[in-house]
Amino acid sequence: MLEATFDQELFQRMVNKAVDAAIERHALKDQLPPILTRKEFMNLMQIGDTKCAELFNRKDFPVNREFGNPRVPTKLLLKWIDEHTEWVRKNANPQKLSIV
Repeated sequence: MLEATFDQELFQRMVNKAVDAAIERHALKDQLPPILTRKEFMNLMQIGDTKCAELFNRKDFPVNREFGNPRVPTKLLLKWIDEHTEWVRKNANPQKLSIV
């Protein structure tokens, strides 16, 4: 027989953390321009030229070179960040949730 327990307090903390992150992400999204220049991207991410070049040369990174100079679409950047965050990959998959 499988017995499941539910920790209401833990669940509430998880929900609160997810909601706080969503609010923060959407607030940031509203403050950023739709397309970032290389300098704006570097300032936002607090990275230097070397790391920026490394990211801009990745095949999976959302950089657009059609404007003459590389630009990063903000919406795609935020999506890319979500998809490439280790915690999200490990913890957001509902199939990995365990029942105790």
